[in-house]
Amino acid sequence: MTIREQLELWEKEYLSPHAALSMFSKGREREEEQCDIRPVFQRDRDRILHSKSFRRLKDKTQVFLTPEGDHYRTRLTHTLEVSQNARTIAKALRMNEDLVEAIALGHDLGHTPFGHAGERALNEVCPYGFEHNVQSVRTVEKLEKNGQGLNLTEEVRDGILNHQTSGMPHTLEGKIVRLSDKIAYIHHDMDDAIRGGILTEADVPAEIADVIGYTTGERLDHFIHDIVTTSFGTGDIQMSEPVGDAMQKLRRFMFERVYQNPEAKSEESKAEMLIETLYRHYLAHIDELPKDLLHLMEEGEPRERIVCDYISAMTDRFAISIYEELYIPKSWHG
Repeated sequence: MTIREQLELWEKEYLSPHAALSMFSKGREREEEQCDIRPVFQRDRDRILHSKSFRRLKDKTQVFLTPEGDHYRTRLTHTLEVSQNARTIAKALRMNEDLVEAIALGHDLGHTPFGHAGERALNEVCPYGFEHNVQSVRTVEKLEKNGQGLNLTEEVRDGILNHQTSGMPHTLEGKIVRLSDKIAYIHHDMDDAIRGGILTEADVPAEIADVIGYTTGERLDHFIHDIVTTSFGTGDIQMSEPVGDAMQKLRRFMFERVYQNPEAKSEESKAEMLIETLYRHYLAHIDELPKDLLHLMEEGEPRERIVCDYISAMTDRFAISIYEELYIPKSWHG
């Protein structure tokens, strides 16, 4: 019996009856020989962790564009915080931690430079629309490894696709990540806003603080404990009604005070203009795209989608440098 088979049996004996078991995975689009050490979801986690798109998250905006300071979140640190929250919940509920971690680490791989400003810009100009969760799945299926994709299991791809409010994953592990994403960004975006002087802890309305806590740390702890105690033994992943209601109120508060704050978002219109300009440039100069993307176009993919593939994969820094190279005059040296 291989180590992988022993781990699969351990999952079957120890994990909750509601957990997704590696041995019963729906499998991959392309069949592969099994690893003798790692179950399939652990293998997916490793593939995502070693991918180029994962590494690029370190230079992509979370909320504040190119902030001055070492402690503001990036898309990568957001992803790691989602993963940690999700693993804590999964372990307490005896769900499949490998599946949870794979979904969490992969959920934002398709996110644009400049955060949601970049996403809005591509969604505006591309006739096919643009959603980062759909692009994340496209990234792992078609774009990684020079067009080969990562060939992840169906359960991981489903969790990545459905991590937003509008989606509903088919596994409880996916539902854990879906909630963990929300509590992570509410927690760390408020922490960053306090660091940036946009908010103070005292600004949080009492009707919210009385339910879920008076500091960012208290609220995160309360969210996680509430999900665990409310979900335990139910066959579902959910919050209690009072805490879920408080989270929605806190989310609306964050939109009013941070996500739509003119001071915090003063540079976003510039970022959107930059993304739209790059989109139009590459649409008119499609031959400048990398060969692996041009190969997709030869297979029948529309050029608008291919241009989105290229731009959405950029880091903030790379997008700015390309824009400067194309549109900012350089000094003549003779």
